Amino acid sequence: MKVERKADWAALPYVLPFAVFLAFLAIQKYLPIPPEVVYSVRDLFLAVILFTVSRHVIELHSLHRLETVILGIAVFLIWVGPDLIFPTYRRHWLFQNAILGQLTQPLPESVLRNPLVLWPRIIQAVIIVPILEELFWRAWLMRWLISPQFEKVPLGAYQAGSFWITAVLFASEHGPYWDVGLVAGVAYNWWMVRNRSLGDCILAHAVTNACLCGYVVATRHWEYWQ
Repeated sequence: MKVERKADWAALPYVLPFAVFLAFLAIQKYLPIPPEVVYSVRDLFLAVILFTVSRHVIELHSLHRLETVILGIAVFLIWVGPDLIFPTYRRHWLFQNAILGQLTQPLPESVLRNPLVLWPRIIQAVIIVPILEELFWRAWLMRWLISPQFEKVPLGAYQAGSFWITAVLFASEHGPYWDVGLVAGVAYNWWMVRNRSLGDCILAHAVTNACLCGYVVATRHWEYWQ
């Protein structure tokens, strides 16, 4: 019984931070909470969960730092490339519809540029999200789809169904940006299979998000922060 109970809770450090993150996203849509409060409280709450619940499964050491940074930059270029080359590209119904949602500026620019909103949002994108998403998608789901006893499956183990299901679900998380989300999911999945390193995937994801944050702030394309 003790072994079964331990197995039942094995996924918690990988899944809980992501679940709480999604819960916060849902709450802020329906409750009139000031964004200055939402962003700061969310970052703090997620940081506490990652430190207390997930700390023992987080690996931040990157084995291939230079190549990983290059991959992160490449994913960023792929992310913004279609919209730069074809400005009306994402207006197509394939990207904006009743299922995937519409691209809108999430908050007034004056609010988004408020340091109490801007910096927690950047910290979330560059530090917190890469950790909690890589824990969930690459460190847990890719292995769990191979076997519910995922701890017996090594990081980066390849199985076609697991690889592509994870990539497609990762893409669906990004709504109107599902196409570049799919490319990013495939790239991060491949990097995990190639290097078997959670630290590499977290760094690649963080570099992509850092570049995107810089691009958003510089160009005021706030829709990327949906």
